[in-house]
Amino acid sequence: MKPAAMQARGLRVSRGTRVVLPGLDLALPAGRWTAVVGPNGAGKTTLVQALACLLPFEGQVLWEGQDAKGLGGRARGQRLAWLGQGQGGGEDLRVRDLVMLGRLPHQAWLAPPSAADLEAVQDALQQTGSLDWRDRPFGQLSGGERQRVLLARALAVRAPMMLMDEPLAHLDPPHQADWLGTVRARVRVGGTVVTVLHELNMALQADAMVLMDQGRIVHQGDCADPVTHRALEDVFGRRIAVQAAGTAWVALPADLASPRW
Repeated sequence: MKPAAMQARGLRVSRGTRVVLPGLDLALPAGRWTAVVGPNGAGKTTLVQALACLLPFEGQVLWEGQDAKGLGGRARGQRLAWLGQGQGGGEDLRVRDLVMLGRLPHQAWLAPPSAADLEAVQDALQQTGSLDWRDRPFGQLSGGERQRVLLARALAVRAPMMLMDEPLAHLDPPHQADWLGTVRARVRVGGTVVTVLHELNMALQADAMVLMDQGRIVHQGDCADPVTHRALEDVFGRRIAVQAAGTAWVALPADLASPRW
């Protein structure tokens, strides 16, 4: 059987004296989009940061069956692209140069960009609608424009796995829809995407969902499964209700939802 894209075994993370993740076991399927959802303070960001090996942890994290800690930094950079919450960039860097930073794991030391690097950057800028700003300094962009450029940098890595923490920050609804199309396109070609999202209606468009509360995983399942819908309602104290909207699912305030018969 093909191994999961990412696994956590006995994953424990502390921040100071506070235990945030008490020892989680988790397997995330390859070639699918998984949304990580839960109330504020549930441990979502800590989980994905640990899966990306961006903070100290106890236990084991596996990428495609290999111990991620045992991989060198270059190998990790080629296998996983990261887009963090509130992530910044060089204010004076031109957009194209900032996106080119995503290609560093593929480049030899001090080597000029290859044809493959230039193609990856061009493609990422086009996918995110950022091509027209390629010569502008990053610091001159709006919040939404910056977010699209940072997404382009992550896409330029062309890694088989992508982790994103609150990637929809500052994006208006049309560009959120563009982001959704980009994620689905990556999954169609075999990529694995894991996202922390507060936008429940967008999270319900994912293939699978991991629900967290107080540092623990309380449910993992397909987004179209009614069991997942009930678990999502429960983790938010029944203040929301998941209902069908055409071929999709949406989360509505419980007092506005239609009664179930």
